[in-house]
Amino acid sequence: MRSFREMFGRLLHATGQSRAAKTVEIYGWLIFAEGIFVFLFPEAVASRLCFAPLDHDGLIFLRLVGLLVAGIGMLYFVSGRMNAEGLVFATLLDRPLVPPIMAGLWHSGKVSGLLALVFAAQVLGSFLWTLGTWRGDIRRE
Repeated sequence: MRSFREMFGRLLHATGQSRAAKTVEIYGWLIFAEGIFVFLFPEAVASRLCFAPLDHDGLIFLRLVGLLVAGIGMLYFVSGRMNAEGLVFATLLDRPLVPPIMAGLWHSGKVSGLLALVFAAQVLGSFLWTLGTWRGDIRRE
């Protein structure tokens, strides 16, 4: 097992990173930024997503969602940066589940159509990008 110093050094200077891991890292930075934005500006996000005006508790819960999303983003970008092949593969398993879930949430009236469409398109696009680069990495080996 590598020491903390070695792991931290690898976090700062990614070496031997596959193209698929790089896509997971970039997607992680995007998700991290979105989560931080939701955490810092819940009123603006709620307004943009056409949520009804949220009370104090609603804003706290939206901030919590932002924190959780940022945590997932951090997991993705750190794992991508560390070239964690297992996580790259795991993201290829979990991301295709998001569009049908968003469609179900939209159909049941839980989220707006715009939110469901944008979120599903973002996740599906990143999935296809990672899948393409992962397959390219396999062909090169």
